Amino acid sequence: MKILAIDTSNRPLSVAVLDDTTVLAAITVTVHQKHAEYLLPEIERLLAMAALKPGDLDRVVVAAGPGSYTGIRIAVTTAKTLAATLDLDLVTVSSLATLAANVPVEGALVAPIFDARNQNVFAGLYRIKAGMPVPVIADAHVNITTFLTAVTEYAEPVWFLGDAAHFDDLINTTVSAATPVVSPWMNLPQAATIGLLGQQLSPVTDVDRFVPNYLRLTQAEAEWRAKNPNEDTESYVEKI
Repeated sequence: MKILAIDTSNRPLSVAVLDDTTVLAAITVTVHQKHAEYLLPEIERLLAMAALKPGDLDRVVVAAGPGSYTGIRIAVTTAKTLAATLDLDLVTVSSLATLAANVPVEGALVAPIFDARNQNVFAGLYRIKAGMPVPVIADAHVNITTFLTAVTEYAEPVWFLGDAAHFDDLINTTVSAATPVVSPWMNLPQAATIGLLGQQLSPVTDVDRFVPNYLRLTQAEAEWRAKNPNEDTESYVEKI
């Protein structure tokens, strides 16, 4: 199975091409956030390096959030377009789960965190089972103290990844169990890992109707709902 994996849900841009479990080519870039400008050229370059054409692909796997609204939209729109035009399977994975999968320790508890500002985070808690991150606390947009309080109930070491360093003081005073020190690379999404995760998941049944997992309203949506409290609050994206 030839797989293209994409993640632009946060600052890094990560793309990989796989043939089953063999990584043919991969790149992760953190020096810019011009994902809309660089994503397609990087996909084209990696396919050429792997001696593949777009039509050779069988599946596209995308990190579908949470994270940056713009970043998520770029990756998901690209993945949906490729899946629809090339008749590929579209598989989506949690952007938080992709970080959790960086931990190679069986049974480990992993808490990937993205800073959502104002002491809020996108976060989840995962248990590594047979090399796969299994949700223990579902991904959520939540106050960091509330999340850490929930994590402490497990009373065991936790691997904190992503933007966890932004909250080091709070983590060290809230979580009593010793937490392992992680290597910096573990805080970055690895598209190759995304591809491996997506190989084992079922494809989206309706590519056209799939929407990203933002986990919170955009500012425009929030303002609209505040001004129109009695209006239909179903996702406008799904209605298009």
